[in-house]
Amino acid sequence: MRFALAIVAFVAAAVMIGLGIAQRTVFMEADRVSMSAESDGESAFIVIGPDALAANPGKQEVSVSGDGPIFISYGRTTDIEAWLGEIPYESVHYDAEEKVLVTETVEASSIDEPAAETPTEAPAPTATPAPTATAETPAANEAAPDPEALAAATPIGSDLWLDEFTGERFVTTTIDVPEGISVLVASDGLSPAPARVTLDWPTDTATPWAGPLIAGGALVFLVGLALLASGFIRHRRSRGPRRNLPKGSRGRLPSAPKPTRNQVGAGGGRRAIGRAKRVAIVPALLVPALALSACSADYWPSFDGETAPATTAPATPLASAEPEETVDPDAPIVEPAVTVPQMERIMRRLAVFTAGIDESRGSAAAEERFVGPPLDARVANYAIRGTLPDHPLPPAIPAAPVTLTLPQQSTGWPRTVLTIAKNADDETIAPTALVLVQETPRDNYHVISQTALVPDTDVPEVAPASIGAPPISPEYKGLVMPTGQVAAAYADILQNGAESTFAPMFALDDSDLDEALNAASRKQAAQAENPTATLTVSTAAGTTPPISFGTIDAGAIVAVDVLRGEKSVPNDGGTTGFQEGGSAAALSGFTGQSAKGVTRRSGIQLLFYVPGVSAGEDAQIQLLGWSENLIQASEVK
Repeated sequence: MRFALAIVAFVAAAVMIGLGIAQRTVFMEADRVSMSAESDGESAFIVIGPDALAANPGKQEVSVSGDGPIFISYGRTTDIEAWLGEIPYESVHYDAEEKVLVTETVEASSIDEPAAETPTEAPAPTATPAPTATAETPAANEAAPDPEALAAATPIGSDLWLDEFTGERFVTTTIDVPEGISVLVASDGLSPAPARVTLDWPTDTATPWAGPLIAGGALVFLVGLALLASGFIRHRRSRGPRRNLPKGSRGRLPSAPKPTRNQVGAGGGRRAIGRAKRVAIVPALLVPALALSACSADYWPSFDGETAPATTAPATPLASAEPEETVDPDAPIVEPAVTVPQMERIMRRLAVFTAGIDESRGSAAAEERFVGPPLDARVANYAIRGTLPDHPLPPAIPAAPVTLTLPQQSTGWPRTVLTIAKNADDETIAPTALVLVQETPRDNYHVISQTALVPDTDVPEVAPASIGAPPISPEYKGLVMPTGQVAAAYADILQNGAESTFAPMFALDDSDLDEALNAASRKQAAQAENPTATLTVSTAAGTTPPISFGTIDAGAIVAVDVLRGEKSVPNDGGTTGFQEGGSAAALSGFTGQSAKGVTRRSGIQLLFYVPGVSAGEDAQIQLLGWSENLIQASEVK
């Protein structure tokens, strides 16, 4: 009976182990699903749509091959379409019925950008910088693309992308993007796009029952061995000497024949025992080997209750209304200007770029990332350091950590975003608040305001970056003061001090800026230094329009600038001039004494929090950050 049970156990073990191994071999599905699309060889751009990326679940592995340079980027579909504008492109979609990728050429229609949002006095758009390779002069007999056309067409380095990858002949990358994200493929923007695009989705090759089957089969096999061994032991015991001898043989035992020489072998019995041991050792070694082969996590079921991991792509899903709300299909889509990972990427590029131009004093290059007061401040600093090499560099832009990202909600361009970053290397340096603006889809973000936060300031609570802040009109009456009047009001305070009619509306006790830049104090100090000259100080609102971001408590964070002029004129026919070795003398180039006098101009950038009218009559405007920079100096003409 035990031999029969052992045979059944061996057969069951063989079936279980065989099924377990088969799940990892013959029954195992492919580790990925692959689809490909071919380019028509004419379009300069290929756009892989969201439906193609979501044709199969899981992460997407994008592989592009061609004969030259290859560029891959991904970003929000609306941003890619806006960047392409009227340029025709090849669109890749998924055919659910045929389960293949299909391509079609899209003749993009002109995109209507809201003209009302773009100031008429805004500077001409600056195209995304071209790759450095385009700066090389081609040989005379080679046909090279127009550098200006290439700069306008290249997608490399655009701030719209969530990430980008470049290479030669073959580029592959793995992404994991949510709905509303597309992939842009190109070469250099002018040449035809790469010939072949392949999408791969790694599949789940886990076989949760392979491990239990192999381990269970090994256990059943051991049970069979135990039954077989016990059967042999029982059979050997049943063949022992018998006590009842036959009649007539009592008192003597039958004589056994003498064994021959061949039967008296030295190792016959031992060889049999050795073979039996080897037969038993082989299964004993095979079973642990099979058990160890099933130690991978893919071989066993998961009981932790975890579902598939959420997407890790640095993208924000498009804003959507509640299900019960009716949505106007013709209404423009409102979405935040940037995502947090996108802003972090922009800050890293901006920090590296700024460090380079500040060190080399590249005034022309500064226009690629700075406009308005921040550009004026850097250009003046570079000119001063041309004469005074030891003059301090402009305040650096830290790349990380980014502690606040507040994009404006936007339906088009221009787009603006407020961000605050700390200096990771020196905690004594005040955090930097930046306001950036992107005029068109082809532009990169430019710094339009840069201030250092006031010590111990509390930034008001704002909406998360995935929602963004609503833009606020300069004439909006829901604040204690319309944002369009803040710059002029604070300029009057700097000019007249506490006697200004606007002084009660600002929390002056929390900041010493009004005292540091007070016109009366400055005039008194200047005349004490030089009694033979008369100093005239004037302060007025700057020319840059205010940029406002709504807060959760119905208030607003607003960035403005103020211009401050100082004119020193000698008395009684004397002369006056700039301080010897000072920054004004270095900027103006005038180092002598003048009978007409000298003048200097400073730009003051300011960041305020303006409470809403719901905060009460006693609510005051708070200064969050500021910076002052000398921007002009000259002899009076």
